[in-house]
Amino acid sequence: MSQRLPGKKIISVLPAYNAARTLRRTLDAIPRDWIDEVLLVDDASGDNTVEVARGLSLKVFVHPQNRGYGGNQKTCYQEALKLGADVVVMVHPDFQYDPTFIPQLIKPIARGEYDAVFGSRMLTPENALRGGMPYWKFVANKFLTVLENAVLGLHLSEYHSGFRAYSKQVLLAAPLEANSDDFVFDTEIIVQMKIAGFRIKEIPIATRYFKEASMIGFGRSLAYGIAILGVLRRYLTYRLGLRSYPQFLLK
Repeated sequence: MSQRLPGKKIISVLPAYNAARTLRRTLDAIPRDWIDEVLLVDDASGDNTVEVARGLSLKVFVHPQNRGYGGNQKTCYQEALKLGADVVVMVHPDFQYDPTFIPQLIKPIARGEYDAVFGSRMLTPENALRGGMPYWKFVANKFLTVLENAVLGLHLSEYHSGFRAYSKQVLLAAPLEANSDDFVFDTEIIVQMKIAGFRIKEIPIATRYFKEASMIGFGRSLAYGIAILGVLRRYLTYRLGLRSYPQFLLK
């Protein structure tokens, strides 16, 4: 059990796709004295991610067919809740985010101060560029964040980090199955938290872009940006009372 957060079960989830080469490094960097259990969901990888994960004694769940990044997260959170998680922290097993920041993510939730904590590369913008984020991706991140803040009335430094921790209450309240199976899932859950009035905190983190780290290219990024615009359009339509959407009907 966790030595630092008595009475709270902390589970780290790893949404994996072709992560065999970086999985061990990621796992070695996770501060295990803060985590009760680690589980990995493999999204029909084409490499030996599953074999490596089992060799590292992880609890492994395997998608027989690729469901996408959002679909992978859905399984991660479902299985973590089944295991009795009070706080779930997502760590990408491609080692792009630094797992040593995990205590800073989970402590505000465990203390009841916040419902979700995000690791932000943009609170200290030079961290993102110093870590190798392509400049076009940096500019797109800033542009979309300004737009999302304007529509949602939040004050986040970025909406696009994949290093996040959620309370059990968030994951139980949000109708995650109604969300996309693609990358825009991360924005959709923020909108759901906004509607429900959940509290979000950000902490500054470092990041790193390198050959083995996963990164979507310009074409996928463009499609992602368009999908975000679609989410914002649906939110505005919902807020104006013009239409209801299943993903905005919280439990």
